[in-house]
Amino acid sequence: MDGMLSQEEINALLNGMNTDTPDNTVKETLTDAEKDAIGEISNISMGTAATTLFSLVNQRVNITTPIVEYATWKDIVNSYDKPCVFIQIYYEDGLDGNNILILKETDVKIITDLMMGGDGSNTSGELTELHLSAISEAMNQMMGSAATSISSMLEKRVNISPPTSAVVDLYDNMNGENIADFLKGNFVRVSFHMEIGDLVDSVLMQLYPFDFARDLYKQFVQATSMEPDIPTRPPVDNTQKKPQAAPAPAPVQQQAPPPMPQGYNPYANMGYPPQGMPQPMPYMMPPVQDVNVQPVQFAPFVPLTGGVVQPENIDLLMDVPLEVTVELGRTSKSIKEILDFTPGTIIELNRLAGEPIDVLVNGKFVAKGEVVVMEEAFGIRVTEIIKQKQLN
Repeated sequence: MDGMLSQEEINALLNGMNTDTPDNTVKETLTDAEKDAIGEISNISMGTAATTLFSLVNQRVNITTPIVEYATWKDIVNSYDKPCVFIQIYYEDGLDGNNILILKETDVKIITDLMMGGDGSNTSGELTELHLSAISEAMNQMMGSAATSISSMLEKRVNISPPTSAVVDLYDNMNGENIADFLKGNFVRVSFHMEIGDLVDSVLMQLYPFDFARDLYKQFVQATSMEPDIPTRPPVDNTQKKPQAAPAPAPVQQQAPPPMPQGYNPYANMGYPPQGMPQPMPYMMPPVQDVNVQPVQFAPFVPLTGGVVQPENIDLLMDVPLEVTVELGRTSKSIKEILDFTPGTIIELNRLAGEPIDVLVNGKFVAKGEVVVMEEAFGIRVTEIIKQKQLN
């Protein structure tokens, strides 16, 4: 019938939602309290993540206060560079859900170059698997430290799984459905202004599903509202009569002391003789006798024969395990050469064929030897013991 509301419109009105979007889809919203809580959680967690990123790139990292707002996939397409990098973050413990971090392609190249020891200027060329692997590791450490901060706020253990990164061309994705299901409709967008030294001055975005944002808010409120119970005192009835003050005691009159008996001496117990008794002679210290003082003499140290101290309890150390390592040789390769490794690649070492190999005990060079075969296992025949004097 004309003029009547559909069931979807009725449900939207009952749930506090509106249906004024062009495609007649339900538009979810958050309350002001929920938005403030999400902003506070993101601010604290990203502050910790910025400290972690500083240790990775050795550059000053500044991430400003976040801005929480609603967004659609169309808003992301119209406001961000193409292509960009999407980092998926899933929670394993403590929280049920996921969120997405979005970084610009240039920012990823700069961060990756800094992590590899560069100066951040190597931004030419396309993004490779090396870039994605490096930024995934950076986000793993950053969001891992952020999860630790969230654990402190929520007073529970929060863990994430290793993030996954992918290059996304926003124009090729009509509604983001192939990236995450919650990107099809409305979601929560948290925007940060990120600065890395003088190299990066950009925007970092974090996308939340509405259900995950509400659950995060509920747990935050529950954790922050838990206060210890303080026992309350019973109310005081001011109508009760106050007890009257006790009367002050009467002053005590001082009486004169009784007369002393004849012959009483009050100083008898104090060592003074009574009058009429002979006075003792004053005490005099005996004369000090002369004492013969001379410096102490020690026996000279006699060096041990051989110059080596033989420990008596060496048997106590005989069962201590030591790690023995055999080194065939060494070489150095660039990252590009290592990435070109394939099955069958031959790596040339810095040792000639047939030359004795090094034997190390706990990383210390102690002997040389040659490789032998014992049945089906390799072994080492020691040919020379390296003394400490030879190493010096």
